[in-house]
Amino acid sequence: MDAIILAAGYAIRLYPLTENTPKPLLKVGNIPIIEHIIGKLENLGIDNIYIITNDKFHKNFNYWLQNFDAKMPIEIINDNTKSNDDRLGALGDINFLIKKKDISNDMLVIAGDNLFELSLKEVFEIFKKKNHNCVVLYDIRDLALAKNYGVVKVENNIISGFEEKPSEPKSTLISTGIYLFPKKTITLIEKYLAQGNNPDKTGDFIEWLHKREKIYAYITDKKWYDIGSIDQLEKANKEYKNKK
Repeated sequence: MDAIILAAGYAIRLYPLTENTPKPLLKVGNIPIIEHIIGKLENLGIDNIYIITNDKFHKNFNYWLQNFDAKMPIEIINDNTKSNDDRLGALGDINFLIKKKDISNDMLVIAGDNLFELSLKEVFEIFKKKNHNCVVLYDIRDLALAKNYGVVKVENNIISGFEEKPSEPKSTLISTGIYLFPKKTITLIEKYLAQGNNPDKTGDFIEWLHKREKIYAYITDKKWYDIGSIDQLEKANKEYKNKK
């Protein structure tokens, strides 16, 4: 299995913090967010970790990697975009990477602004046993808050519906930005994009995919942070500092 960390966003909502620093390299608990993520990938039998970024922040990630004691092969990939206006989007970046590196393995895809306490070992074992798509969900337990996320409907542990930031959520289960895709899904990513679907949001792909392929839901109650605002960053920093 290959791991893909999506880190090609420009994080304009976090300016000025991210004007010259990519969001995954912001520190939480004095450790860059991306190092928290990589720590969760250890002992899973990952073959390669690909961090896909943009031309603006490519040098930042290369400098970080030179000073990081990596326990697994890590490669920084530049998607060659230069601004928020010409970004490829999450699915566009995944497809770019698949073609550039000729990926034909199962894939673990994680958003680069993800902070989570969940151990990936159990969900990884379920994925290997089922050999189907799997998405990690978090129960936010608040319908008002759910409006800000991708909301998922689940029946018998299978995803039966997905809505991106709905005005009237049908569930409090939200996508965490952690996806496990078997290698057979690679051709479906290409098909999704060829049909002219939105390349920017992984949630839109999940909505399209669940109508064609089985997607298992793994629900966690462990703490999870989507670092999409300064407020969330401050909350995460407070939480991680208190753990020390």
